[in-house]
Amino acid sequence: MKTVILFRHGKSDWDSSAASDHERPLAARGRRAADRMGRYLTEKGEVPDLAISSTAVRARDTLARAVRSGDWSCRVEQLDDLYLPSPYGLLDVLRQQSDELASVMLVGHEPAWSETLSLLVGGGRFRFPTAAMARIDVDSARWADLDFGLGELRWMVTPKELAGR
Repeated sequence: MKTVILFRHGKSDWDSSAASDHERPLAARGRRAADRMGRYLTEKGEVPDLAISSTAVRARDTLARAVRSGDWSCRVEQLDDLYLPSPYGLLDVLRQQSDELASVMLVGHEPAWSETLSLLVGGGRFRFPTAAMARIDVDSARWADLDFGLGELRWMVTPKELAGR
C-alpha cells in the first residue's frame, strides 16, 4: 500500500510587494492554517515518510510551518517540478520515489491538486481550498506502478473544519 497526501499551500498574501507569483508569501491566515494542519496530521498519526514542496515561497513556508508545529520527523525536499505542474508531472514525481517509502506528501498549487486528486481516484470534482489536505491510498507495493484511477480517497480536510483545535 502506498499513500499520497496532497497538501495545498496556505492562503497567500496578495498585498505583498513580492516581485513575482513564485515569491509571494503566506498571509497571516495561511500561516495559522499551515500550523493547524501540521498539528492535525501529527494527531492522526499520519506524518508522511517524505514531504516534497514546490519551490514557491508560499508552498515552502506552508510545509516548514506544518513540520515545525506538528514536530514531524520526515525528510523534506523542494522540487521545481511542483511549481505549476500538470497532473501527469505530479504522477511522474510520485513514480520516481523509493519503494521503501510508504507515504509521500506533495505540497503545492491549484489547479493541479484538485485535478490530480480527481484523476488518482478515477473521477469526480473536488474543491481544494488553501491549506487543505487529501489522503489517497493506492493498493500497490511499488511507486512506479502508480496510475490514475487506482487510488481511494481516504479523507480530505480543510483548516476551517479544524477551527478551534
